[in-house]
Amino acid sequence: MRELIKARADFLAAIRAFFAARAVLEVDTPLLAPYGNPDPQLGNLRSSDGGYLQTSPEFAMKMLLSRGSGDIYQLGHVFRADEHGRRHRREFLLLEWYRCGWDHERLMAEVVELVWALVPRLADRPVRRLDYDDLFRERFGAAPAELDDEALRALGTALAGQALDLNRDGQLDLLFSLALQPSLGAGTLDFVQHYPPSQAALARLVQVKGQARAARFELFVDGLELCNGFWELTDAAEQGERFAAENRRRRAESLDEVPADPRLLAALARGLPDCAGVALGVERLLMLARGVEDIGAVGYNFPDS
Repeated sequence: MRELIKARADFLAAIRAFFAARAVLEVDTPLLAPYGNPDPQLGNLRSSDGGYLQTSPEFAMKMLLSRGSGDIYQLGHVFRADEHGRRHRREFLLLEWYRCGWDHERLMAEVVELVWALVPRLADRPVRRLDYDDLFRERFGAAPAELDDEALRALGTALAGQALDLNRDGQLDLLFSLALQPSLGAGTLDFVQHYPPSQAALARLVQVKGQARAARFELFVDGLELCNGFWELTDAAEQGERFAAENRRRRAESLDEVPADPRLLAALARGLPDCAGVALGVERLLMLARGVEDIGAVGYNFPDS
């Protein structure tokens, strides 16, 4: 156990040294807040008094950014309901950071620098930036926009071996996770970018080959998703509309509504600086560093007795 404790401590110290060398300040924001995240893909955990354990420090960090914090990062535990498996825990350690005046393209380069610094054996791997639509065309012969809901459902049923009651984005996620993700990052560091607008979350939209796409990226190594980054949306009105749309989806899927955080919308209205941000699963990166397949091998597992 002491060896694992030291490995985690050294890993966190290396992360802090990385950002200290770049004059990025560490912050710590509350784990418990009066508002959660309306994204139907994220399961919120609630406290007995109605508060929400945070799925990410994003909202609170953006409140700091809007008040002039400058470049910041946070290392802290976050919570996602219904996530458990070899690569998932409902409580896990997240690294999230924001760079003012940067876009997602520039931030991807810094993500690579961090990964190389923490897992030196990956420094020999080439870095690829892959287009979401291109991956679908290579595997299925068409981009998602060229496939109607029935076609997506048929592909998903064939891959999963059963029909699943999923909306369009759920079907896309199913196809991506089963057919595309396992081969990503095989001997490479693979960034997937230019997601459909419906999967923009808190990212702004950009024009790619004449079509609106999310300024969003994810990094995959050996089939493992490590991070999710955005060129951040700064428009309060558009963010409010997205939150409303997410709650409409929640109602359609018989999920409890999650009120939009008015403090985040106020921060955006006050003026969020042009910035890019990314959230990275620390234990997943530590899994790669230690060469293990199960997230439980890099965490503290206490027996019942």
